[in-house]
Amino acid sequence: MKPIRVGGFEIGGGSPLALIAGPCVIESEAMTMEIAGYLKELTGKLGIPLIFKASYDKANRTSRDGYRGPGLTEGLAVLKKVREELDIPVISDVHRFEEIEPAARDLDVLQIPAFLCRQTDFIVEVARKARAVNIKKGQFLAPWDAAHILEKASSAGNANLLLTERGVSFGYNNLVVDFRAFPILRAIGYPVIFDATHSVQLPGGAGRASGGDRRMVPGLARAAVAAGVDGLFLEVHPEPEKALCDGPNSLSLDSLPALLSSLKRIDTVVRETQL
Repeated sequence: MKPIRVGGFEIGGGSPLALIAGPCVIESEAMTMEIAGYLKELTGKLGIPLIFKASYDKANRTSRDGYRGPGLTEGLAVLKKVREELDIPVISDVHRFEEIEPAARDLDVLQIPAFLCRQTDFIVEVARKARAVNIKKGQFLAPWDAAHILEKASSAGNANLLLTERGVSFGYNNLVVDFRAFPILRAIGYPVIFDATHSVQLPGGAGRASGGDRRMVPGLARAAVAAGVDGLFLEVHPEPEKALCDGPNSLSLDSLPALLSSLKRIDTVVRETQL
């Protein structure tokens, strides 16, 4: 596997565990900067490469009344401020063709949402414009099916591709993580990220919103790192109970120091055994 480069660091190819983390959605500029600053300081102390994530528009809400974010223009301005003032690479998901070009100007990584991962023309256009692409594998796909998605993206001439596993549909309103998927996905040849927080989501499980069980996140994250993933994806919030989106599956900021410290230790052991 060849590593990909984001900002000033590499992901995959034997590089240390990377982290993609931030709130589900931009709730305000002040809160976004506060979270990004906290994550930068913490990951800097731990020596963990960081990509900051937050959505400017969550277009795939369960209900039409669900909070979606500030929108493309205002949201990209906030993420650009994080990138420039805090010197952190930034990522956000794109849902429409008209978002791709402006998002590619301001973001280090464009993310293709799970439910759009089979949209061929969209994938190719995102890969053609973006510096790097993170593709969320759909909850409805087998791990080997992801090879076709990556072939579509690489056909645009972009080799800076990440693949994110976020659980598989298991009956109604539930997801399950199959850890056999990680070596299969990594064998395709691109770095693999584990989305530990969306994997405990209960899609539509709260009626007009998705539920979740954040208690399961630490165990799944530790197991995925032990299985050799190249990075971890976490949604975090100062007060998850008050989050405007995905609160039930988000982690509190104050839980991160202990969790990330343990994950770094596990990753160090895994990398040593792979040498």
